Amino acid sequence: MKLDQFLKYQGLVGTGGEAKLRIQRGDVQVNGNIETRRGRQLALGDAVTINGHEVLFMGERPADH
Repeated sequence: MKLDQFLKYQGLVGTGGEAKLRIQRGDVQVNGNIETRRGRQLALGDAVTINGHEVLFMGERPADH
């Protein structure tokens, strides 16, 4: 899953546009490092931090059937 999609899916941002802006501004960290690429692919166990909230990426969301 891409970083911007993950932020939106987790409810850490309200919109995809907000995710893009926050990532470009340097507000988002992945594994403790500032990440400015919104299309960065997350790997299992990556720790994403924004606004002091850390969320672990545990895999793709289930497909809707």
